[in-house]
Amino acid sequence: ASKQAQLMEVLKKEVRAMLVAAKAGLTPEQLEEQYTAMVCKPLPLRDLGFQSTLELVTQMPEVVQICSYKNGTLILKAVADDSTKGIAKLVANQKVKTRKASKKTATKAISTFPTKNSKNPQSFQTLRAGTPILPAVVRAELQDLLSSSPLLLADLDRAFLRRFGRAFQYRQYGFLSVSEVLTSMSDSIAVEQTKAGSLLVLRKYLASKIEEQEVPQASAAEMPPLAPTCETKSFHQAALPMDSEPVQTQAVDLGYHLKQHQGFEQFPRTPEIPPDAVQDRTLCSLPPLKRRCLVGVVVEFVVSPSQFYIHICSSEASYKLQDLMFEMRHVYSHKVASDKYIMPESAVRPGQLCCVMVSKWWYRVIIHRVVNDQEVEVFYADYGHLQIVQKSWLRFLKWHYLKLPAQAIPCSLAWVKPVEGTWSSAAILLFKHLCRFKEFVGIVDEYVDGVLYLFLCDTSTKEDVYFHAVLRDMGYAVVCGENIPSQEFEELNPSALYVQPSGKQGNEEVVEPDLRLQQES
Repeated sequence: ASKQAQLMEVLKKEVRAMLVAAKAGLTPEQLEEQYTAMVCKPLPLRDLGFQSTLELVTQMPEVVQICSYKNGTLILKAVADDSTKGIAKLVANQKVKTRKASKKTATKAISTFPTKNSKNPQSFQTLRAGTPILPAVVRAELQDLLSSSPLLLADLDRAFLRRFGRAFQYRQYGFLSVSEVLTSMSDSIAVEQTKAGSLLVLRKYLASKIEEQEVPQASAAEMPPLAPTCETKSFHQAALPMDSEPVQTQAVDLGYHLKQHQGFEQFPRTPEIPPDAVQDRTLCSLPPLKRRCLVGVVVEFVVSPSQFYIHICSSEASYKLQDLMFEMRHVYSHKVASDKYIMPESAVRPGQLCCVMVSKWWYRVIIHRVVNDQEVEVFYADYGHLQIVQKSWLRFLKWHYLKLPAQAIPCSLAWVKPVEGTWSSAAILLFKHLCRFKEFVGIVDEYVDGVLYLFLCDTSTKEDVYFHAVLRDMGYAVVCGENIPSQEFEELNPSALYVQPSGKQGNEEVVEPDLRLQQES
């Protein structure tokens, strides 16, 4: 009975955190889905003696308000307590129909920046960011979908589902409509009006890149979710904390879980290593950001408020990563080239920079450990997470793909520490909800042991929402005015292990080898 009571108390905190973060509330089905996505297991109904989610929430009147509508829909809303009334008010004030244009770069200086003696970092000048960001992989998917022929807008959802085996869940990325998505991609997709309706056309300069690709299409059943973007129901910010046991590392979502691609062909090994294959080099990191600077960021992967990875939002960075993905897919998807870059067993070792295929896309990874004869654990340098993959999915990385710095930046939330020594599951759950599919303003504080400590602020609401303040007001964190080294990163920081600081890439400039000289010799 005592265990049931403890479980119920923990569950109440988790349910309240989810409902507080959902302005419009959730249906019982949505609550089930979000709980499963965030905690990676279903609601413990049977453990508590309940038959349904509705029966469960009726026993939480101090946490859940059940609203019934004329059409029969039931919506669950949070009952704010003393510690969450402020947060509920901020969420209630969130704008839904209007959204100010995003600032790609920080052009304003901070008029009142907090100092270490300041107790309330909320004195930052009001900022404005907020246009949602479509992950690079999803942008690439839409472009790929239109590369063979234009498509009527009315057929987009059906075509996307048929091609990729899942629905196009644009709302999960913060967009309110498909037209918003298309507006964000106006540089690559044009919308033409025809008698049959709106026609989506891929702009010619991108179409010319894609026309030459001869990519074998896997059936929907064969295709796992695309890597580090972590799809819809599970996300990307629903990734679980890394398992502390070294024996097995869970494949994390980004959003979504990366499933192993069973259909990838096992090619015969070749003994010769191409001269342009990277063997003993490493990626470099992005240049450090200046203290107090403001940057647009997207949170790519979350373990806890003390361990997460971000992307810097800029059109240049987004296009470079997107172009890299297109080019790698174009090269490695041809069987002859793919055979050429197969890695011999001697090259499959910890610290080896290479690339891996997940679904149709290729990603730069570093081998973290060899699990067994068939599997290795790899670190995604551009997204920040670890995953176990098949050795047969690996290929040598071409020298040319070494130039772009690793795009994932390891981060900790500045000036906060957990109340109980380690972050509770409810605190992690709330932080992941705050980070979901949106561009935020990051205010750089400092670097500690290669980890960026920054404040995160959601400026798409009527009042700016600072994440450290939300965690404090919910009773999950203490604002301490200093940056305590992240325990999680101290235990394992793959970026520090495998990525060189900016400007120190092998202590020399990245220059491609002269293949003619090597061939002549």
